[in-house]
Amino acid sequence: MSFLEILLMLTAVILIILSLLQSGKSDGLGSAFGAGEGLNLFANVKERGAEKMMSNITLVTGIAFFALVIIVRILD
Repeated sequence: MSFLEILLMLTAVILIILSLLQSGKSDGLGSAFGAGEGLNLFANVKERGAEKMMSNITLVTGIAFFALVIIVRILD
């Protein structure tokens, strides 16, 4: 196993953990199917503080994962 493949696996695990740590933007599964007050999929919700930092780290990790997948695939 090469260094890039190990780095790819670590990036994948970090991306999964960061995704699970983020708070949901809706009121739950019931609100998505009409049980809530209304369908609010495109609400303008501002992220602030730690939530914004977590979102930015997740975005950067996702981009790194995508780039690593392409690099590993080209080098194989």
